[in-house]
Amino acid sequence: MHHCIQARSQKEPSAGDRLLSIAEVAERLGTGERFPRRLVAERRVTFVKVGRHVRIPESAVRAFIEANTVQPVRHRRRRYARAV
Repeated sequence: MHHCIQARSQKEPSAGDRLLSIAEVAERLGTGERFPRRLVAERRVTFVKVGRHVRIPESAVRAFIEANTVQPVRHRRRRYARAV
């Protein structure tokens, strides 16, 4: 089995979790459909096979976004202004 870093909430989808199509995931991420298809192919996001269709739980999309969100770095202010 392929092991990769996964967000803690990427478990099995809950009963009330909405399943999104590739197009819906792409729209939420602001990308083309190729990107969520690649996430599925590389097993980087939880997905469900419904016959030949692929659906991604809404919670998995949220977890993916949280896991890949980079917080800004706070810069220290200088105590003294530079001399000109």
